[in-house]
Amino acid sequence: MITLHRLNGSAVVINAELIESLEVGQQTVVALATGNRFLVCESADEITQKVLEYRLKVNSQSKVVNPIQGFERKQS
Repeated sequence: MITLHRLNGSAVVINAELIESLEVGQQTVVALATGNRFLVCESADEITQKVLEYRLKVNSQSKVVNPIQGFERKQS
């Protein structure tokens, strides 16, 4: 989740995984995969940086999963 700011200054928290596109103009339009759109003060570069920071944080905290753990063949 990343925090952005609407034009009136109120904060809106958006799921960074759902961002589909950014429309650049005087204000930035954030389009989500859900069809929702948000008009925000942050630039596309600022939003991109926030998404990258979010993904680094999320991915650095995850453990490596062994997909075959518990299903190893037993030697007879």
